[in-house]
Amino acid sequence: MSDRRFPQTVYRHGTEPDARFTFANERTFLAWTRTALALIAGGVALELLGLDLQPDLKFAASLVLIIAGIITPALAWIGWIRSEKAMRLNTPLPASLLAPAVGIAVTVAGILIVIATLL
Repeated sequence: MSDRRFPQTVYRHGTEPDARFTFANERTFLAWTRTALALIAGGVALELLGLDLQPDLKFAASLVLIIAGIITPALAWIGWIRSEKAMRLNTPLPASLLAPAVGIAVTVAGILIVIATLL
């Protein structure tokens, strides 16, 4: 019987890893998804709350957070695939694509908010 699990790009390679590692990889994916929801909610809240901030900078910070929230699940999915494939092939786990991307986005949004507060 053939393996019908999705995505085939992962499950057709290597051998089945310990289920605990697969579940940990899935929990990491779900944590990044929750982070994405928080980024989107933060961006929406920043824009909709009646904060007395410079409007263009507030909008830019909101946009950075919302865009980061939209991109995060896609990068989380790619990270899940890369990690799962590495575990199946018994190779070193790849570096995270998400940590630097989210860190930069939140830093940029924070700087924009600080500047908007000072103006």
